[in-house]
Amino acid sequence: MKRFSNILLIADAGTDQSAALKRAVALAKNNQAALTLVDVVDSVPDELQMAITVVTPQELCDIAVAEKREQLQEIIKTFADEEIAVEAKVLVGKPFIEIIRQVLESGYDLVIKCAEGAASLTDMLFGSTDMHLMRKCPCPVWIIKSTEHQQYRRILAAVDQDPEDAVKDALNRQILEMSTSLALAEFSEMHIVHAWRLFGESYFRSLRTGISDAEVDAMLAEEASERRRWLENLVNTYGTRADKDAVDYVDPQLHVIEGDARHIVPTIARELDVDLVVMGTVARTGIAGFFMGNTAESILTQLDCSVLTVKPPGFISPVTLEA
Repeated sequence: MKRFSNILLIADAGTDQSAALKRAVALAKNNQAALTLVDVVDSVPDELQMAITVVTPQELCDIAVAEKREQLQEIIKTFADEEIAVEAKVLVGKPFIEIIRQVLESGYDLVIKCAEGAASLTDMLFGSTDMHLMRKCPCPVWIIKSTEHQQYRRILAAVDQDPEDAVKDALNRQILEMSTSLALAEFSEMHIVHAWRLFGESYFRSLRTGISDAEVDAMLAEEASERRRWLENLVNTYGTRADKDAVDYVDPQLHVIEGDARHIVPTIARELDVDLVVMGTVARTGIAGFFMGNTAESILTQLDCSVLTVKPPGFISPVTLEA
C-alpha cells in the first residue's frame, strides 16, 4: 500500500498473537520501514503515592517499565527473522497523550493499534484511547479489529463533497490513495461511498413554496447525477498516472446514495460486510481544538470492522511536546 517509512505499533497484553502485530510486521517488511513497538505505563496517582511506604512511586514506576520492556523484547523475538528495523519503547503517562507526543517527536507516519472493544450489541468496537487517537493524532491511525480476516476481502472508502473546501478535496484524495493501494496489495474488492442530501428538500416539498413534488423529484435526480459525475471525476483525476492505473486495475464500485452519511456509511459497511473502512475524521484543520466532526464520530460508534482514519494536510494536534 502507500509507502510508509516509520511505523508505530501500540502494544497490549495480547500483542504477540494479534492481527495488529501481523499487519505491522508485514507492512514494515513490504515498505522497508522502521517499526517501533510502544507500551505505556500509567503515572502513579497522587492519592496512591501518599499510601506507598515499601517502595517509592518512582521505584514502582521503574519496575513496571522494566516489566513492559521485557514483554516487548519477547514479542520482538517472535519475528526476529523478518529482517526489519525494530525497537521497543515504554512510555509513562496518559496513553494517548504520550503516543501522540512520540509521533510528533519521532515523525511516525502511521500508528497501528488493536481495537479496545468487541463491537457487541452493548459495546462499541473503539475505546477511549482509540477515539482520542483518531481525533488528535496527526498521522493516519489504523485501528484493527482483533478478529479481522488475515486478508481484506472488501475495503470501503468514504468521501465527502465540498467544492469550496480545498482541505476536504485533499483529504478525499488521501483516502482514495490509501484505500486503492491497500486494495491492490490485498487483492480486495474496493468500494467508494458518497452520501448526499438535497439542500432544502423538506422546505421545497412544503405547501408554502409552490414547488410540486414532481419538480422536487427532478431536482433530486439532477443532484444525484451531479454527485455521481463528481465522484467519477474525483476517482479519475485524484493522483498520478500510476494511481490511475491502480484504480483501473482495482475497478472500484461506486455507491452514490441519498441520505445522511452518519447512517449511510455504517449501513453499507454492514451490507457489504467490509473488512476495513478508510475515512477522514477531521471537521476543521489549522486550528487546534477542531478535530472530529459529529458525522465522523457517529459513524465510528456504529462500525464493527477495522478502520484506517486520515487527517488532511495542515492538521494541528492539540497535544504538544511540552508537558
